[in-house]
Amino acid sequence: MRWIALGAALLGGLGACAVGPTFKRPAPPAAPGYGSAPSQGSTAASSGPGGDAQRFVRGLDIPGQWWTLFRSPALDRLIAQALAANPNVAEAQAALRQAQALYRAERTSFFPSVQGSLSADRSQFATGTLTAPTVTSGATYNLYTPELSLSYAPDVFGGVRRSVEAARAQLAGTRFQLEATYVTLSSNVVVTAVQEGSLRAQIALTERLVAVQHALTETVRRERTLGTASALDLLTQQSAEAQTAATLPPLRKGLGQTRDALTALLGRLPSQEPAETFRLADLTLPHDLPVSLPSQLIEQRPDVRQAEENLHAASAQVGVALAGLLPQFSIDADIGSAALTIGRLFSPYTGFWDLGASLTQTLFDAGALLDRKRAADAALDEAAAQYRAAVILACQNVADSLRALQADADALRANAEADRAAKAAFDLAARQYRLGAISFVQVLNAEQLYRQAELARVQAEANRYADTAALFQALGGGWWNRIEERSK
Repeated sequence: MRWIALGAALLGGLGACAVGPTFKRPAPPAAPGYGSAPSQGSTAASSGPGGDAQRFVRGLDIPGQWWTLFRSPALDRLIAQALAANPNVAEAQAALRQAQALYRAERTSFFPSVQGSLSADRSQFATGTLTAPTVTSGATYNLYTPELSLSYAPDVFGGVRRSVEAARAQLAGTRFQLEATYVTLSSNVVVTAVQEGSLRAQIALTERLVAVQHALTETVRRERTLGTASALDLLTQQSAEAQTAATLPPLRKGLGQTRDALTALLGRLPSQEPAETFRLADLTLPHDLPVSLPSQLIEQRPDVRQAEENLHAASAQVGVALAGLLPQFSIDADIGSAALTIGRLFSPYTGFWDLGASLTQTLFDAGALLDRKRAADAALDEAAAQYRAAVILACQNVADSLRALQADADALRANAEADRAAKAAFDLAARQYRLGAISFVQVLNAEQLYRQAELARVQAEANRYADTAALFQALGGGWWNRIEERSK
């Protein structure tokens, strides 16, 4: 009994530790900010739509439904529909269910396996050469054998625990993959809606520009008839009108494709285009923008968290591979009954049992186990490099968005000023034309410059909305505040 107790204590002591590296979360970046990219203060302000200053607020939390800050009920409805019906979301949800099932299946490795069997045989033995294997007097007999078999592999070196640890990390990584899908999808819907609003405004302004150019062409044609304009003047104006008109088809194509993209984001076919349409005037520019330090950003970005869990899983797989190099223990037991008739099963003297333990050590496999260990080490190095790349990309995304927002505000201010000056010049030209001081051609030229300035301002305004959405996406999209999803 002392030897049995000693053996049990030895196995228990070995099982208290698991071979392989113990995973430790990588240290967060120590960088205080994002270089020269603005992380506090305010952007420039300008007059007109979308011209309000935006303030960078360090540590400001991000709502789970950050898109509501644009104050567009139509946008809110479409994002809800996209999150419910987009196939990428369904794919990520199915992957999560798969990972949950695989994790539960992996945990069963801690428990013994019990199997039941029932066999029925009819046999005949050679009476002239063999001794009868049964108590029956005939050469032909039936044998019925119900049996329970138990097998158990003690996790002496922690290989099973490392395998379960890897499955748990893979499950967590799949959860973050789903969160990343939510964030990316919602951001894509916002950006696509902004693009639609921008294209609609550009088309309307370009159509007005074409009308102005056509009016100029007709005026030059009449002057050519009167002899006050040359053929070169008419050809030049006709070329200008044609060049302006040529910009309309790409804009209309872009609007159609943008609507197709928005429909696809909702998980629909092109024939199921949503009734909602978007214009920039329907959106409100968020004023307070969150800025997270790099040390906090890696907690917020689902792709970084997924890369961390992949690193965790790779670390655990090293332990699994290392345990494969060590001796394998197993315990087996059988209990059952064997009888010549079903009625005699489990009667006295028909029962049997056996109990045994074994230790197996691979002595030669041409280096397969060692190579698997080396492959696991290389996979760990690969996952570590992928994690570092994910951290760098996350910080780059935030820095790029901050720079873009600052540049967008400056560009909108310059374009708004140009638009204001062009509008004032057009109004002045219209007044002077009514007084007979200038020709109608000069009025049309002034309006053309005004419409072109409006086009540039609309594009600058759309950039602010799109880059604002990009910042929310770069900061992680507030998935940790989406209570209804975290509670599932």
